[in-house]
Amino acid sequence: MSDTSSHEAGFQPDHKTRCGYVALIGAPNAGKSTLVNQIVGSKVSIVTHKVQTTRSLIRGIALKDENQVIFVDTPGIFAPKRRLETAMVNAAWGGARDADVIGMIVDARKGLNEQIETILDRLADIKLPKVLILNKIDLVKRDTLLALAQEINERLTFDETFMVSALNGDHINDLLDYFSEHMPEGPWLYPEDMISDLPMRQLASEITREKVFLRLHQELPYASTVETEKWEQKKDGSVRIEQVIYVERDNQKMIVLGKGGATIKAISMAARKELSELLEANVHLFLFVKVRERWVDDPERYREMGIDFPI
Repeated sequence: MSDTSSHEAGFQPDHKTRCGYVALIGAPNAGKSTLVNQIVGSKVSIVTHKVQTTRSLIRGIALKDENQVIFVDTPGIFAPKRRLETAMVNAAWGGARDADVIGMIVDARKGLNEQIETILDRLADIKLPKVLILNKIDLVKRDTLLALAQEINERLTFDETFMVSALNGDHINDLLDYFSEHMPEGPWLYPEDMISDLPMRQLASEITREKVFLRLHQELPYASTVETEKWEQKKDGSVRIEQVIYVERDNQKMIVLGKGGATIKAISMAARKELSELLEANVHLFLFVKVRERWVDDPERYREMGIDFPI
């Protein structure tokens, strides 16, 4: 991921360009992050089986011909019970209201359930172009897909309906073509080789958090986070990174460390491998686990994650 380019941000060729934002919204685990990664062609948003993995607005930037489309991966929308969950849902709706086009992603296997109906009801009040994206079509019969598309459009009329597989890439190009053509005319907002506006330190934190969740899926409570505290570029081109995994209680710390440190070692190896590939350099990763009680009630932690602290 590069911060420099032969094109300056806002560069505009001699002919007209288009540039705008597409907010991807939906229930948790609908496939928003997978779709953004597939469209951009690189990992910009972490993906795990744990619901509500995405906590803040992650922007993935795609180019189609002379047009730039900025996809906003939002946290999954659900009925929040805790402060952190409320902040995430608020961020998702805020991202939707600020977009040029809204893409609602629905897991085609789950169909039109109560969770989707609630989102549709609120979406009806947002006066922006809307596109329905039925995801995971490789797992559902075509007749079922057509019936689901009709059922959802009867509840809320969408400008267009797409059926895709974010995982396999099926029909992703058609989706990008559509969004590209429906962005407002204007100059690009980012350099042409930039695929995300996420700072590298924050992306590194997200990658390690992904590995924590993948390794400990059910064992570790949702309230854990990762912060990159030190980032040092060495003379030999390698990078030294120090990160802290924060949990809320001592017993959670023991879970992350594992017997004889085996779990934290496995997490570190997986994160180091991906970071080395991303940075195209050797990475020396040092992970620490600390207890920070009730960190979910600390406004500073929300600023670190890029979301507003709910009062």
